[in-house]
Amino acid sequence: MDTAQLLHGDWKFRIEHKGIKIFSSQVSGSDIYGFKGETEMEVSLKKLISLLYDMKSYNRWVHQLVDMHILDNTDPLDYVVRQILKTPWPLQDREVIMRTGFVSAGGNSLAVTMKGEPDYLPDNPQYHRVRHASGIWHFTPTAQEKVHITFVMHIDPGKDVPSSVSNTGMFEVPFYTLNNLRTLLKDSSYAPPYPEELARYLSIVEDIPDKP
Repeated sequence: MDTAQLLHGDWKFRIEHKGIKIFSSQVSGSDIYGFKGETEMEVSLKKLISLLYDMKSYNRWVHQLVDMHILDNTDPLDYVVRQILKTPWPLQDREVIMRTGFVSAGGNSLAVTMKGEPDYLPDNPQYHRVRHASGIWHFTPTAQEKVHITFVMHIDPGKDVPSSVSNTGMFEVPFYTLNNLRTLLKDSSYAPPYPEELARYLSIVEDIPDKP
């Protein structure tokens, strides 16, 4: 799925719970559905960006994340990360290596693209290396201290996981991830620093003023 398809594909509405809407879409050449979660949160765009750069805290909100390491961050807008995702026993945990890019998405929107790079490291026999993964986060301020968030992902966990099981479990990922994200952002003790070096690359207007 390319970026345009990730955002504007043929999405089928599935369910809405706690203000989070979940959609699915068939992906060409795969039996595994892509998923999309959408919601609006009371938060500034800069705090969302700060959270995304606070990678040591990802296990507090990314669903089923066991461990995460940065493999390359020489470019402040382009990271390579390694994630270990919990998989039910007796299956091996999944190992996902992705390149993450921070880009302006027009207007005051920001997009975070994710693309699997499964051959970045030699295979680790302790984990099952995910070969196909792509996704995007899309943030659009809608009012003062409010941001519309779209989270899209397609990940094929491997042939040892039946597609029916994958497609059922995949709906948990966007809901729990977005719900955990909202909970963390509401925690007044959580205040990650904003990466000031981004000012050289991205022009961010923190919020859109409320309309009269």
